[in-house]
Amino acid sequence: QVQLVESGGGLVQAGGSLRLSCAASGRFFSINDMAWYRQAPGKQRELVASITSGGSTNYADSVKGRFTISRDNARNTVYLQMNSLKPEDTAVYYCKATTPFVSWGQGTQVTVSS
Repeated sequence: QVQLVESGGGLVQAGGSLRLSCAASGRFFSINDMAWYRQAPGKQRELVASITSGGSTNYADSVKGRFTISRDNARNTVYLQMNSLKPEDTAVYYCKATTPFVSWGQGTQVTVSS
C-alpha cells in the first residue's frame, strides 16, 4: 500500500507559477506510474499529466507547453511544475500512483485568479 501526500497548492494570479509535490510512503517494491489529475467544481476528474518509471511523459492538450511533470525515484516523489497559469487551471489536484495497485492522495487546492 502507498500513502500519498500532496503539497504546494495555493492562490496565484494568472500568469504565475506553482510547483506541486507528491511524496509516497509505505511498503512497496517500486512505483510503476505516477500521475496528476484535477477536478474543478461541476466537472469530471481529468488526467493532467503522467510519467512512467522510465521517465516517459504524457500531458493533456490544455497544459502542454505550460506544465512539466517529473519524478525523483530516490525520494519517491513526483512534481508538477505549473507555469503561465490560467483561471481555467483552478481545481483540486490529485496525485495518483500505480504499483500496480492504485493509490490516491487527498488533493491540494490550486486557485488562479484573473
